[in-house]
Amino acid sequence: MRLTLRSTLFWNREKVAQLSFCGIDLGAESGRVVLGHFDGAKISLEVAHRFPNLPAFVPNAAGGQLQWDVLRLWNDISDGLRIAARNSQIAGIGVDTWGVDFGLLDERGALLGNPTHYRDERHALGIERAAKTVSKSEIYARTGLQFMPFNTLFQLVSLREQDPQTLERAKSLLFMPDLLHFWLSGEKKNEYSIASTSQMLDAKTRSWDEELLRKLGIPTGILCDIAAPGSKIGTLRADLGKRLGINAKTPILAPASHDTASAIAAVPFANHEKSAYLSSGTWSLMGLELAQPLLSERTFELGFTNEGGVSNTIRFLKNIAGLWLVQEIRRACAREGRDIGYAELTQAAREASENGPIFEPDDARFSAPLDMREAIASYCRETGQNAPQTVGESVRAALDSLALKYRWTFERLEEVSGQSLETLHIVGGGTQNEFLSQITADCLGKPVICGPVEATAAGNCLIQAMALGEIHDLAQIREVVRNSFETKIFTPNPAQKAAWDEKFGRFLGFAR
Repeated sequence: MRLTLRSTLFWNREKVAQLSFCGIDLGAESGRVVLGHFDGAKISLEVAHRFPNLPAFVPNAAGGQLQWDVLRLWNDISDGLRIAARNSQIAGIGVDTWGVDFGLLDERGALLGNPTHYRDERHALGIERAAKTVSKSEIYARTGLQFMPFNTLFQLVSLREQDPQTLERAKSLLFMPDLLHFWLSGEKKNEYSIASTSQMLDAKTRSWDEELLRKLGIPTGILCDIAAPGSKIGTLRADLGKRLGINAKTPILAPASHDTASAIAAVPFANHEKSAYLSSGTWSLMGLELAQPLLSERTFELGFTNEGGVSNTIRFLKNIAGLWLVQEIRRACAREGRDIGYAELTQAAREASENGPIFEPDDARFSAPLDMREAIASYCRETGQNAPQTVGESVRAALDSLALKYRWTFERLEEVSGQSLETLHIVGGGTQNEFLSQITADCLGKPVICGPVEATAAGNCLIQAMALGEIHDLAQIREVVRNSFETKIFTPNPAQKAAWDEKFGRFLGFAR
């Protein structure tokens, strides 16, 4: 099952009056149905429907499981599509979501239970179990992925031990966007960018590594053919079209179904720019766009990953905890009856001392703590630092620590790629935190270029336009992005250099 790239398409600005593409964009906290109105030179975005994405903890005999409420998501998506169709003729529909998680289907195409959330505790031992059969170094040399306990490969290893009956009943594995594409079209495909988050693809051939899966006891028959970003999955089911008020011939198109891959497609890189990217949201993903994977012992040691992008590119990157840290501080306050907005939290961080504590954002204790504030305080006490005493001090510690981890990752990218990077592009919702953008520029000592905020939705819709031949290639997508969205540049403050250099020296004692 090899990835087949689409044939060359032709750019024709005059051909397009306006086409409206429907991008379904699901994140870890919320989902949206977005209309991308494309006129051949620019795209404008309209949110048709926004809704929460709340996982549920479901008790069972084994203690319980954290699951995605996929039926609620499907109901919200359906509502969003109805709203979108009221005022627009939809040219295409495509779905992007977070990575790694999946649904298993039986022989009738019925879902075998809610998909498990990547933060569920049952994934914890998957890496250890897999490494007893195939060494970590061999798994990395084959797949090129950073070792994270929730990678699909390790979820399946855990499932094989804890619930083998479900795995035996499964006839198809569909990642979250693949599952939604199946419900929309009736076609089962595994889109390349989302499949590349699984740690089950051969990084060089970009096809399923069936030999590795057989060694680990994972049935290869559940895998589907791989669809390239910018290809057609199928057409909308006729019965569903009637329910939604959408033409049943509407194409279901594969964007880059991993949300980060769609966001990176919309990074407004200029030609020959020496820049890294950072997709900033619940997770921060920092990396480089490359033609081929980097699979050295050093990249393995540093925990870099090689995921698939648009036009057969490689997203060479590192996953960093991201604004999850602040989201969890806010949730902890909400449980106490204090509903504090993100703007207020950021202002409190601005007012906190710049000489506060710092920590390694990717320490395991921050993965799913009961109270993020206490997890940060505990880390600080254990490392001989004064623990934060206020919410503002906790948020400041989180933001400072993210900026420091960004610098550490940026410098490691330069090391392993042999490039001298000049700028950092940040896209996604995290660009709205201008304080974090400024301290990142100060910490790196490099200009930080922010925008667009809606990179994922823009990328999703423009890749759909590429699937229909309205855009020629990835370079044209970025030309449209530059035409359509403003960016903001944060320049480093030289007066802050010494302070950040001192903090970074301390951070090196924690970094991993």
